Amino acid sequence: MAAAIPTVRRGLSLSQRKALAGYVYISPFLLGFLIFVLGPALASAYFSLTQYQILTPPRFVGLDNYSRIASGDPLFWKSLGNTLYYAGIAVPLSLFGSLGCAILLNQSIKARALFRTMFFLPSITPVVATTLLWIWILNPDFGLLNYTLSLVGIQGPKWFGNPDWSKPAMILIHLWSAVGGGAMIIFLAGLQSVPHELHESAAIDGANVWHRFQHITIPMLTPTIFLNLVLGLIGGLRVFTIAFVATDGGPANSTLFYLLHLFNNAFRFLEMGYASALAWVFTIIVLVLTLIQFDLSRRWVYYAGQDE
Repeated sequence: MAAAIPTVRRGLSLSQRKALAGYVYISPFLLGFLIFVLGPALASAYFSLTQYQILTPPRFVGLDNYSRIASGDPLFWKSLGNTLYYAGIAVPLSLFGSLGCAILLNQSIKARALFRTMFFLPSITPVVATTLLWIWILNPDFGLLNYTLSLVGIQGPKWFGNPDWSKPAMILIHLWSAVGGGAMIIFLAGLQSVPHELHESAAIDGANVWHRFQHITIPMLTPTIFLNLVLGLIGGLRVFTIAFVATDGGPANSTLFYLLHLFNNAFRFLEMGYASALAWVFTIIVLVLTLIQFDLSRRWVYYAGQDE
């Protein structure tokens, strides 16, 4: 009878067991990322090279969709211009407004928690509900804003019905919900992280409030300002819901923002191939603008402890 060959069992080491446990814990995220993010992104990259209208199989057309974007679609440049106009005005205004609110709410005042809550509430109101509210406020005939202006002898504009005022109306809606939102909370946290000792030392040396704000608070807040700037610009370029609910891109395409143009091509005209190409162009635009911001940040963002 042949002797049984002994088997050697090698258990996993402690580091391997920890790594395996880590992969098990993050597996839901990995599966969600592969199924709902990476998979659709790769499919979109493929469809951007095809003519695909959902009801018929995709037909490979190479770079024709991208050529159409560059030269054959006037609404591409119109929507891109509208989006850059919106983001170029809304983002700085919301940035300064959020910083101003954070400074006010950082003071030692009575009912400070109540004021912080009141300022933050508009940001958690659903965008559709906010837009519907402002459609009523900005109604040219019986809206609250035009009625208030009429009390002081000012004829209010038609707002959403006037191409010259439609984008400012969108910016106004954005500011109402954005100024007291997440950017304000981040600024508030940044203000509370500024050492009080620096202000006390500067005050002893004779620096007034403005000089302390200019030479201490702002330099210490530059990383926070940069973070809110990057997030704000990305959010400003992604504007969609306000225009979709309020004007559907009108009047005269004055509020046809980039994502609304993409939505129209994808779900109204069923040109999924062309819409996918628009999506990738938008991704490249956002990426380039973000990289430019990171490059410029080296000149003005100060990080405590960095080498001079």
